[in-house]
Amino acid sequence: TSILLHCSLFYFSSGVLGDSLTVLRSPQYVIFRDGQWPISGEKIPDLVALTMGFSIHEDLDWPGLAAGSLFQRPRANALIVVRGLDSLDFPKNISSYPLENPVPFTLDSVANTVHTLFADSTPVVLQLAPSEERLYMMGMANTVFEDLPVTLQQIRGRLSQDGSVLTSLPLVSLSRNNEADLLFLSEVQVLYDISTLLQKHKHLAKDPAPDLYSLELAGLEEIARRYGTDSPQFTDATRILTSALQKFADDVANVYANNAVVEVVTVKTFEAPLTRKSRSILESKQISNPGSPYNLAYKYDYDYAVVFNIVLWLMIVLALSVIVISYNLWNMDPGYDSIIYRMTNQKIRMD
Repeated sequence: TSILLHCSLFYFSSGVLGDSLTVLRSPQYVIFRDGQWPISGEKIPDLVALTMGFSIHEDLDWPGLAAGSLFQRPRANALIVVRGLDSLDFPKNISSYPLENPVPFTLDSVANTVHTLFADSTPVVLQLAPSEERLYMMGMANTVFEDLPVTLQQIRGRLSQDGSVLTSLPLVSLSRNNEADLLFLSEVQVLYDISTLLQKHKHLAKDPAPDLYSLELAGLEEIARRYGTDSPQFTDATRILTSALQKFADDVANVYANNAVVEVVTVKTFEAPLTRKSRSILESKQISNPGSPYNLAYKYDYDYAVVFNIVLWLMIVLALSVIVISYNLWNMDPGYDSIIYRMTNQKIRMD
């Protein structure tokens, strides 16, 4: 009975039953409405693209994200996917939404957009899944995270060094000699190392190109599989991960001067295995709309918002110019303001 009561209190404190999307940090001009509107897992990349000010192929029919500013966009977006539990016990004042249809997803489309729109700049794009040793870096990420341990062997070596989470965090029931525990602690170490490297490169926030971070953490899933969700190891791991994610969100917001969006997606299990196709960041698709058998173009392209704003403000400026010129012409005194009438009057007087 006590266990069931504890679990019930845990879920109700998070505000969302089942898998969830939680927004830890967002600028004032990126508005997430309070509510319990569910969002599909396959729409998460579109949501990230919209928060960064990018256009998407299809409208996102989700009322949780309000229309933002036309002239401001976040300097960075960090998305962390946590596998192994439905939700984390974050503060109640944080926006959280139910996640339905939790299918695997990637931010490859957002990374392609960043590369296409900011090819002349140096954006930071980091996609990392430590447990699967899956890594993709682009732009300044190769320089900033050059010393970041990304393979499990490198992370294990980092754990044995001074200042690792093994010495700085209260492990309590977690063990240094268990593979599941070490995998979880390795992912927490990666979060801390990314925060440390970002603190050393605060100049990233001054770059005109937005930055993208995507992390997938599966260590908690291994803890649940090894000990069970009712075990003290799972409770301690959940507490450590919640604290690490909040610190990571604070550090990212600090580096980018509160101009960053940080989201956490918690998924107990994905509905289908994740298969990643090899792709080049420079490749271009020949079919403009893969979902259409007739190769029809999309209704709007990526430049629609830019062209719309150019045409709109140009029309407003021209309209105001016509009004001002017409007003001045209407109130003009021909005898004083026009050189033609002035010379004609002088000639008449001389005659």
